[in-house]
Amino acid sequence: MPDFKPRNTARARQLRNVATPAERLLWRYLARGQLGAKFSRQMPVGPYFADFLCRELRLAIELDGHSHNLRAEYDTARDRWMAEQGLRVLRFPNAVVLRETEMVVAAVLAEVTALRGARDGPPRCD
Repeated sequence: MPDFKPRNTARARQLRNVATPAERLLWRYLARGQLGAKFSRQMPVGPYFADFLCRELRLAIELDGHSHNLRAEYDTARDRWMAEQGLRVLRFPNAVVLRETEMVVAAVLAEVTALRGARDGPPRCD
């Protein structure tokens, strides 16, 4: 299980303050558990920061801008590390979030629903 503490709250706060337009837009849908799961922004996870993290479902959402195109190896290593810690990572390019917001929100909702079903197991017939 990844180590969520101690938190580098100063760095997390700094990352939240310089959020991209895509991060700000997606946060409107993730905030306050609107999709059935509580997400936090810029959450420290081991040596990394997840753009959005639902600890309960072990789901990280990463938004990729231009700088991610220049660090594909870093992102691959990060995704591998998170998977080894039992986290599921969804990645979306910033341009897709801005252009196809409803599709991204639907994909996140589908993943939340699937993870809840996997966690809770199939419905019981008593």
